[in-house]
Amino acid sequence: MHPTSYEMNLAKISVIIPVFNEAGIIQASLFPLLNDSDIEIIVVDGGSSDKTQEIAEKMGIKVIVSPVKGRANQMNLGAKFATGEILLFLHADTQLPPTYPTIIREILSQPQTVAGAFKLKIDGERLSLRLVEMLVEWRSRFFSLPYGDQAIFLKASIFQEVGGFTNLPIMEDFELIRRLQRLGKIAIASASILTSSRRWDKLGVFQTTLINQLVILGYFLGISPVKLAELYRRKR
Repeated sequence: MHPTSYEMNLAKISVIIPVFNEAGIIQASLFPLLNDSDIEIIVVDGGSSDKTQEIAEKMGIKVIVSPVKGRANQMNLGAKFATGEILLFLHADTQLPPTYPTIIREILSQPQTVAGAFKLKIDGERLSLRLVEMLVEWRSRFFSLPYGDQAIFLKASIFQEVGGFTNLPIMEDFELIRRLQRLGKIAIASASILTSSRRWDKLGVFQTTLINQLVILGYFLGISPVKLAELYRRKR
């Protein structure tokens, strides 16, 4: 039975943030989340060697140290400890819109909707970044394929039903969305999250986008995710 709007309005949201050596940004990332009621914040650290864990704990945030580094493993571990009826997976360099709790609850109360994500906005003025945003919008809307940097959210029960994230070194978000598509609709919110441009700053927008597309193509062609992850990290 699908939850009613009233039931979803009462649902607690657990925000799960996988981190690794994010001391430079973690405080700014977590601070906007502290004012929200009925929100649980869980930081899952993958063995940082800087002060990421210390900073988060001083802010009163629950920190779980994962024995194994890797975004999929860290997010699954965070979900295991989460107490919310709704799970929201957030990258450390991403800011949510102010009304995100209301947006998430409204989307998940819609019939046939099993998960959702936000539009992507990149923090930067270059026109090439606007092109990336447009391509992401098309992919998300027409193919129902949001990626992890768009803050994927879903009911905890659905997450458990599909078995959580597959423990892959890369493409774990893509694989989760593909399994969720078999259950129902993936909704894209009209509001945007704001993510750092640091990924595109390292190699440039064109080369970063090309690498991302090659990784996706390689995944479809059956190339080992381990090899794809090695290629991805070597190029970046």
